[in-house]
Amino acid sequence: MPDLTVQFGPLTLATPFLTASGTFGYGGEYAPIVDLRRVGAVITKSLSVKPREGNPSPRIWETPSGMLNAIGLENCGLDSFVAQRVPELAALPTKVLVNVVGETIEEYAAICERLDGVEAVDGFEINISCPNVKHGCRFATRPADCERLFKALRGTTKKLLMAKLSPNVTSIPEIARAAAEGGAQALSLINTLLGLAVDPKTRRPRIANVTGGLSGPAVRPVAVRCVWEAARACPGVPVVGIGGIRTLADALEFFIVGACAVQIGTTNYLDPDFLNRAPGELEAWLAEEKLDSLKPLIGSLKM
Repeated sequence: MPDLTVQFGPLTLATPFLTASGTFGYGGEYAPIVDLRRVGAVITKSLSVKPREGNPSPRIWETPSGMLNAIGLENCGLDSFVAQRVPELAALPTKVLVNVVGETIEEYAAICERLDGVEAVDGFEINISCPNVKHGCRFATRPADCERLFKALRGTTKKLLMAKLSPNVTSIPEIARAAAEGGAQALSLINTLLGLAVDPKTRRPRIANVTGGLSGPAVRPVAVRCVWEAARACPGVPVVGIGGIRTLADALEFFIVGACAVQIGTTNYLDPDFLNRAPGELEAWLAEEKLDSLKPLIGSLKM
């Protein structure tokens, strides 16, 4: 069978299918229904230094071909994560990346430094792109700030550092290059697009936060374009595509424009079996195309 392994910075992933932060809990919740041995990596829900309650409800609204959410990075906080979640993560039969959030460089650094010696954690996805909290995109919109953050974090850990980028910026290439030059070893994109839904009867927002992050199939063409731009801007840096993947064909688009892996997010809510099917479907597709691995497909877009 074709080889699905992916060399991802210092890590080797079993398959190019990862879970998107915030849609898969901490991984163990899905273990009864998803074969995690065939998942390249579980990416945990966002982790902050202090516990966060998140935004008030309602905080999810279904849209045509997508979903708005404004969860607000609800999480247990660093101390509880180490005490309660790390033992669960150590039992997972796949790589584990912790999605890290903070309002300051010091907060991001504190998490990376604390978890650097934790064997169950294989790396970090640095979330600089959440549109649903104050300061959530502080380091995602200005290249100088983005580079400064990753330069600071590079000294706190020997583990993988991946920058999760926002589509809500003027120039994807500028931010991607800044993250890579600062020390990010991989890039993931996109985070959600900022959106708003209104109830015509009440004339009020559908979500208590007013705006929310749009995900799902509706955003995929935007995500594919952003991945293409990031891969061209940062040759040699692994890029992970995120956004509206419902079928193997959707994932193939991301590979062709330069992604070496993809994250599955909103699809986990309506079709949690997708992650079970996808690796086998990819193996069959590669065999039909007479490809021994995913490598020849990555970045093979014909212009």
